[in-house]
Amino acid sequence: MGGEIQEEFELNEVDDNINGSVGSRLFLVSREFGLGKNNSALRIPKDCYGDFVINPNGRCWANIIFLWSIYSSFFTPLEFGFFRGLPDHLLNLETVQIVFFVDVILQFFVAYRDLHTYKMVYNRKHIALRYAKGSFALDLLGCFPWDALYKATGRREVIRSFIWIRLYRARKVKDFFHKMEKDIRINYLFTRIVKLITVELYCTHTAACIFYYLATTLPPANEGYTWIGSLTLGDYKYNNFREIDFWRRYITSLYFAIVTMATVGYGDIHAVNIGEMIFIMIYISFDMILGAYLIGNMTALIVKGSKTERFRDKMADLIKYMNRNKLGKDIRSQIKSHLMLQYESTYAKASILEDIPVAVRSKVVI
Repeated sequence: MGGEIQEEFELNEVDDNINGSVGSRLFLVSREFGLGKNNSALRIPKDCYGDFVINPNGRCWANIIFLWSIYSSFFTPLEFGFFRGLPDHLLNLETVQIVFFVDVILQFFVAYRDLHTYKMVYNRKHIALRYAKGSFALDLLGCFPWDALYKATGRREVIRSFIWIRLYRARKVKDFFHKMEKDIRINYLFTRIVKLITVELYCTHTAACIFYYLATTLPPANEGYTWIGSLTLGDYKYNNFREIDFWRRYITSLYFAIVTMATVGYGDIHAVNIGEMIFIMIYISFDMILGAYLIGNMTALIVKGSKTERFRDKMADLIKYMNRNKLGKDIRSQIKSHLMLQYESTYAKASILEDIPVAVRSKVVI
């Protein structure tokens, strides 16, 4: 009975998540690549590496940025499409861009792991150079107050189009789901379904905002030549749609996007002008790819053949084995980190050496 309680506790223990500790992971990397045990470069403190270098596994600030990245990813299309009629209390949320600007500065001090050597890099010069060559430009452009620049430059639509750069932040949401998929404390099927639903909702949300934006590109005198301006649902007509309640306009646009994606439209909403026809052709072509992606992922969930799911099952079995044999905390951490290292490295050392001649293989082992 006591063993079962311990086993259940270990499976839900925070310290037993598959991320493992950075120190033990680096220790295994040093062994994997033949580095000395006394290598001072691998002796890294828990929270900081060297002179003000931030632990990439820190959760507090990462969670804050993740939440604001969700907001930014969904609000950016809304801000672009419904700019001419967005409620003031939503426009005021533009001020949160300062949060992402702070994150841009902090990224110059976040340690990273080299993808080739799997060694943790905490040299500030290397960190800054890597970030400057990578996503720094897009992250910085995403912090610009494009709406203010749009008004200052005579309301040029090209300037407002740069607001789409902020969608680059959606990669943080993707990274979050990637970590959730590897965490054995969270049901894998639940995580994948939430991810697929999020992808579907985000695509239809973005399409809805673009549909409405296309309708506002024509002057009010020609609004009858747009999909929403010519729309009649029952006894309700969308004449002068710019004066209709914001949420009614958004829900109508979202309905148009969903029925177009599912190709179950009843003909009550349809493209009217050339611009709308062109976008719908592109949108439906994209939906074919999206549908294949969703169906493929659902099939993989049923078959249970994904690499991540096999890794989770192996990790759960490994934790049960260590509980039964009452292994110490240090050896447990090293074993889990080694399994994580094999999963992330995308190759198995033994399988690669199998294709090498025995004489050469003996030299490599030595």
